[in-house]
Amino acid sequence: MKTLRNALIALVLIGLVMPVFAGGQSESNAAAQGGGDVTEITFGSWRVDDVDQMNRLIAAFNEEYPNIAVVFDPTTPPDYNATLRLQLESGIAPDVFYARSYATGQELFSEGYMLDLSDEAYVSERYDDGARAPWQMPDGTQFAMPLVAVSHGVYYNQDLFDELGLDIPQTWDELMNVAQQIKDAGYIPFANGLADEWDIAEVVWMNIAPGFLGGRKARLAYEAGERPFNDDAMVSVFEAMASLTPYLPDGYQAINYNDSKALFLLGEAAMWFDGSWTISEFEASNPDFNWSVFAPPAPTADAQAITFHPDAGVAINPASDNIEAAKTFVEWLSGPTASQILGNELAGFFPMVADAPTLTNEHANDFLALNNGRDLDVRFPWPKLMNGDPSGYTLIQQGSINVITGNITPQEAADQMEAGLSQWYEPAM
Repeated sequence: MKTLRNALIALVLIGLVMPVFAGGQSESNAAAQGGGDVTEITFGSWRVDDVDQMNRLIAAFNEEYPNIAVVFDPTTPPDYNATLRLQLESGIAPDVFYARSYATGQELFSEGYMLDLSDEAYVSERYDDGARAPWQMPDGTQFAMPLVAVSHGVYYNQDLFDELGLDIPQTWDELMNVAQQIKDAGYIPFANGLADEWDIAEVVWMNIAPGFLGGRKARLAYEAGERPFNDDAMVSVFEAMASLTPYLPDGYQAINYNDSKALFLLGEAAMWFDGSWTISEFEASNPDFNWSVFAPPAPTADAQAITFHPDAGVAINPASDNIEAAKTFVEWLSGPTASQILGNELAGFFPMVADAPTLTNEHANDFLALNNGRDLDVRFPWPKLMNGDPSGYTLIQQGSINVITGNITPQEAADQMEAGLSQWYEPAM
């Protein structure tokens, strides 16, 4: 799929490596397909909502490898990092597990908790440079295999928009105007709340930031120390966050991620900042209205940008007792059968293989279409700003909460970004 391939290439690097699929079986595959007892491996993930889909994926794997039993063992997203680290330190971690991109994954690899996949031919042959980079060390060592990317956007109730005669907003001012009209009609404009602090950082601030800051080029300038973290553009992101306050639900401070999801699905809220990973849940809920997604508006119509993030890689636990079986499973996940299942069973998770599968899910394709004509970038703090104290993530999270609640001004939030990162991030000093 050309659109998906171009999107993935643009994630990190400019460059394209044409896919070359290995023929025949690898040595590990041949060993795994031999007769004998069943070998069991565990597969860790932060996607507790994907049990049925992943079991269907595993069933397809077992059609080819009946003597490798894969047990899917997910953890809730907010708990995943801490739980995985505890498992790794205690020697009870899964054989194969989802790997965070950039600094979080790099840290685990540096501590010896991920197998080096640099020499695995399927990784270099089936994934472009841009897809591989988020799961590489600075020297190019590959600590995980790319798996799926996700997109960010704004879910909206199409029927309510039609009822109120509302057009899709193209700028932030237009979005605020639409929000006011929705509020005047007696509905909640935005379903998002603050009780789950990660939510306001990842699905709102990091959703809108590329359009306000200037996309990937701007992020690289901040990372290089060419722009201070409290410049006018950064202030404008926090101003946009503050402007949401009148349009959030009553008692938004106590509304968590699942509460806000329910407000939207019940038709009480017209819009919801979130990502493509929720598509399957919405389809399973089958709300009694039509819904779709639009791109987060930027200050001006010509500054549109999308957060299209390399979300999950797959790593192998070097302490596993079944390394060969784990390698067989991970290599299979890179192949066309698994990619087709992943792309369509896990709607909204876009396989990062260079030879991307055709997607059949309407809503997944709607999300993917948002990339057309827009700059693409990853979540702002992920590549460089996650592994210090205070991290860029924490500063974004706390700054967003405090400007929405009115405890600090947008300028103060940006100043805290600059001051906090200057304590440890060398280019900001």
